[in-house]
Amino acid sequence: MISKTEFTQEKVVVAVSVGLFILFSFLLSGFFSASNLIGLIRNISILGILGVGMGIVIIGRGIDLSMVSILAISAAFFIEMLNAGIPLTGSFFIALCFVLLIGIVNGVLIAYGEIPPIFATLAMGLFVYGYGRSQIMSADVAYVPDEYTDLLDLGTLKPLGVPIEVYIFVAVCIVAWFFLRKTKYGHYTYYIGDNYEAARNVGIPVRPMIVLQYALSALFAAIAGAIVAGTILSLNTRIVNSTLLYDVILIVVLGGIGLSGGKGGVSNVIFGALLIGILVNGMTIMDLEQTHQNLIKALILLVVVILDTIFNQRNEQTEKQGDI
Repeated sequence: MISKTEFTQEKVVVAVSVGLFILFSFLLSGFFSASNLIGLIRNISILGILGVGMGIVIIGRGIDLSMVSILAISAAFFIEMLNAGIPLTGSFFIALCFVLLIGIVNGVLIAYGEIPPIFATLAMGLFVYGYGRSQIMSADVAYVPDEYTDLLDLGTLKPLGVPIEVYIFVAVCIVAWFFLRKTKYGHYTYYIGDNYEAARNVGIPVRPMIVLQYALSALFAAIAGAIVAGTILSLNTRIVNSTLLYDVILIVVLGGIGLSGGKGGVSNVIFGALLIGILVNGMTIMDLEQTHQNLIKALILLVVVILDTIFNQRNEQTEKQGDI
């Protein structure tokens, strides 16, 4: 169930997003231009797709710190296979299996190895990036081969004037919403996040469900990587060293998905991505230094985490008395 507090948080995030959009439109030259709005929509879509995957995991009371590594290496691996002469369908299938394997390993380490998610996914992210950069790639940047540029170029695809990334983001949101709200496995995710022990006691397959959550997270990360690579026809693996992972966590928590698990949904991710996308775009137009941008986002994240801890406290009693 979604609490009144969560609805209030959604409304606040939407109101701030609208306010910032109007403010930036009047005060920042070029913010309301068509090219900037298209770039803004694209950034929000990529953030949102990653946020949906992260949101599913956090609802189940986990976290996935390997997402950006999966994004970078899966797309780079796919491009490298194309450059090596492996057919498109074969490259796609191998890359897909590679991605799902990473997600499954994450889930197995957490569900069966009982390693805390933050450590398991951090270690897996470092391993995936290190292995990919040292064993798969010869340089930091992978470029789509010339014979596939026309076929894989997503940057020029704008059905009805809307970038293709938006359609993909909408499709991901619909799939995730259907999974969370209309399937028993989605309901299991909420039950597990709300009260792990109670969920296991009533017969929910807790461990397989945790594996499924991390497999889905890896899959959504790979989709975001494909969009990034298809938009610029290349993939720079140094994106792993960016603040993208923290931006994803920020939009999820800011949107209203509590770190304590068991609540929230796709709409929270959408609103969080909208706010942070507008904020980052505005700061970029203002030519604010990256360090200052990171400072502002870090402060926002810190405040949101503190508020989440205050409003979603977990003590011995709430651990034993969940919603099921």
